[in-house]
Amino acid sequence: MWVQPLRTADLRIVPPLRLEVEPKVAVLLNANARKVSQKVVRSLTHVVPEEDLFLSRSPLDARRIAQTVVDRRYHTVFLGGGDGTFASFVNEILNQLELRGAYLPQRAPRFGVLRLGTGNSLASMLNSSSLEGQGILDDVLRARAGEVPGYRRIDLLSVEGHRTPFAGLGLDGKLLNDYIWVKENLGKGPLKKVLSGGGGYFTSVALRTVPHCLTRSTWMECEVQNGPSGLAYRLGPDGTPMGEPLGAGGILFRGRLMVAAAGTIPYYGFDFRMFPFAGRRRGMMHLRLAAVSTPVVIANLPKLWRGKWFPKGVYDFHAKEVTIRFGQPMPFQIAGDAQGYREEVTLSVGDQQIELVDFTGAVH
Repeated sequence: MWVQPLRTADLRIVPPLRLEVEPKVAVLLNANARKVSQKVVRSLTHVVPEEDLFLSRSPLDARRIAQTVVDRRYHTVFLGGGDGTFASFVNEILNQLELRGAYLPQRAPRFGVLRLGTGNSLASMLNSSSLEGQGILDDVLRARAGEVPGYRRIDLLSVEGHRTPFAGLGLDGKLLNDYIWVKENLGKGPLKKVLSGGGGYFTSVALRTVPHCLTRSTWMECEVQNGPSGLAYRLGPDGTPMGEPLGAGGILFRGRLMVAAAGTIPYYGFDFRMFPFAGRRRGMMHLRLAAVSTPVVIANLPKLWRGKWFPKGVYDFHAKEVTIRFGQPMPFQIAGDAQGYREEVTLSVGDQQIELVDFTGAVH
């Protein structure tokens, strides 16, 4: 399950990808993820040959594994460890393909998601099996047997040189920064297991995020500008455009906000449908801007969680590229991983889609 030495590059033109009788499937795991235990690794060795099972403990490991994946031309690559792990491995693999693209054209593999993270936004969208029983093993076995119910193509955001299914500035980034603080300062020794994953999120929200929101303003002056590459559309509660489209370079919003976030998939973690209109328009993100008080959000949390709450103060758009400018540095997250603070961020939808293994409709 360690990276093998790289082979000499094959300079032949790669033919169109064909579905083999038994597709080549690799499993890439983040060894630092809480749910990637020795028990999980051992169970996967029963369904995946050792040479196709990889463990990453560092960014360097991830880069070397990506090189091997591209060299071996796997048909499908399963990723285990959460949304941040997914984004990290996908970036490394697509970067390798771009580096070799000039002399070695090659299609990207299809990506599967194992439900081994904390938030698991992609796993929710793709109906990936839970860790209970033999669920994740069944997902891998079905892919190896060519019995996957379907595949789904998605766009990815590009932000600061990274590809990601979602990113945001403001309160969502603060929640993640608070979660990291709780893990690093309280989640040690006997409390480590309790304050990891969902328990850590609950504790960080209760002890830090909510008190912060109730005792001081989380609204900051913000300007959101449409990019130069196309029109943007204000969306109504049913996801259809409202009024005239906004032109390239136009101002989408100017005022006070608590959250400015965007995604190309509907979910944040824990089945939270933060972007219910994501994926409806090819090549566009769902941009969501929020200026709603914390008590009102808490009172309507169930509807918000299901993607069914569209009050005054929530602004939804479809856009190709936007630049978000806050009056002071705001907490920032990419794919659910806290990235410190930013005053200005540009989000755009990349030209390349990726294909995901989709178990929607499958019996779990």
